[in-house]
Amino acid sequence: MTIMPNARRWPLAILLAGSMALGALMPAKAQQEISPEHLALAVEYAQMTDRGRVYETTLVELGVSTMRTLVQQDPDLIDPLPEAVQAVVDQYMVDKDELFSLFGRVYATRFTQEELQEIIGFYRSDTGQKLLGSNRAINQDMQRVLGVWESNARGEFMSRVRTVLREAGHNV
Repeated sequence: MTIMPNARRWPLAILLAGSMALGALMPAKAQQEISPEHLALAVEYAQMTDRGRVYETTLVELGVSTMRTLVQQDPDLIDPLPEAVQAVVDQYMVDKDELFSLFGRVYATRFTQEELQEIIGFYRSDTGQKLLGSNRAINQDMQRVLGVWESNARGEFMSRVRTVLREAGHNV
């Protein structure tokens, strides 16, 4: 079995991949009208679970990246850049609700209004609040565990691939 399709199969593979991508982006429910109440619950959930402050974090990353680029292009900009970047961040902060409305639409296409009410009810409970408060630390712990696992697997994976190749008669 080969991973790469042969040349005759490329058009079919491209068509299939495009169809799958469009299907993932446009769930059937997304084409239906979402009621304001349904969207409000979905937005509430998106905001409730944003303990990582994804919008603000992304803006900071964009600001730092922009500053690096502009200072490399013109080192004299190092002094006025922080104020300029802050002004742009402030402008973007006004639009935060628009992004969370888009996030909410993603949830609203996948969960009914009743399901979102149940989900929000859970997150308002003591256990849900504990989970929300612990998510960042849990995610950091999982990243560390994954990093160790990946580091260990990298060498082992290479060794296993070489074994398979040797067993198939290749000199590696």
